[in-house]
Amino acid sequence: MTAKTDRLVTLFGGGGFIGRYVAQALYAEGARVRIAAREPKRAYFLKPLGGLGQTQFVRADITDPASVAAAVTGADAVVNLVGVFKGDLKRVHVDGARNVAEAAAAAGARALVHISAIGADPKSESHYGRTKGEGEAAVKAAFPTATVVRPSIAFGPEDDFVNKFARMAQLMPAIPVLRGSWQVQPLFVADLGKAIAAATSNAGTHGGKIYELAGPQVMTMHQLNEWIVRATGRNRAVFDIPDAIGSMIARLGFLPGAPISWDQWLMLRQDSVASGALPGFEAFGLKPAPLSAVAENWLAIYRRHGRFAAPSAP
Repeated sequence: MTAKTDRLVTLFGGGGFIGRYVAQALYAEGARVRIAAREPKRAYFLKPLGGLGQTQFVRADITDPASVAAAVTGADAVVNLVGVFKGDLKRVHVDGARNVAEAAAAAGARALVHISAIGADPKSESHYGRTKGEGEAAVKAAFPTATVVRPSIAFGPEDDFVNKFARMAQLMPAIPVLRGSWQVQPLFVADLGKAIAAATSNAGTHGGKIYELAGPQVMTMHQLNEWIVRATGRNRAVFDIPDAIGSMIARLGFLPGAPISWDQWLMLRQDSVASGALPGFEAFGLKPAPLSAVAENWLAIYRRHGRFAAPSAP
């Protein structure tokens, strides 16, 4: 058994959307994976995906330093995948991220990978972007050789992004789009998982660096929804909600059922597109898959006749 296959990696948030793909990439490398989550039983679905004894589960909350310290004991590498859009963002993105970094350093972990977001900036006008930027600084202060990964919007069979719009195309006669000109560079979650796993196994190459990970295609939200409509075989009009109206909707985001909060509206003022100033997937030897190459396989469930129906022609 090589050192690589014998290593232990603690994944905070390992039972989430991105976490399941990081875990699978680590399984493929032969690493042992410790899933640290507030409710470990929700991540039990991962166990059969790995080999016998390859997965461990531990109860941990990144806002609780004692539980974090216990979760990283003996770990060769640590990954923090935890992020939120609601609630106390500072407590999670800044204080929690600091707890993980300090515990990883104290435990002697060789690698720490911190998942942030494109647009993270302590000076961001959105609270989300601001706390993500402050969290990066807290991590670097506690663990200077940490790898910071800033992804764009990730898509995959379990996502709440592409699937949400596909459900809208299935149920609504027309698709309204907030901030239709907002640009994204969607990336396949399995590619993201492989890059994160690679960063844990080669701290000498990736440690201390910041990566912007994004897919091969830049799309506006309007274009994305038009593509989803075609991929699901739905004859739906896609129309942009004027920003003046969208802003008013966002101002009422505290109401039950509101589609967007004011802070999310502020986030949409900055495109989720790689700047080009930081390294990306090429640094990991990976070529990211475009949306069209993988999404149609699972979007078939939203077609009128399921997998037996072909998507509409462009």
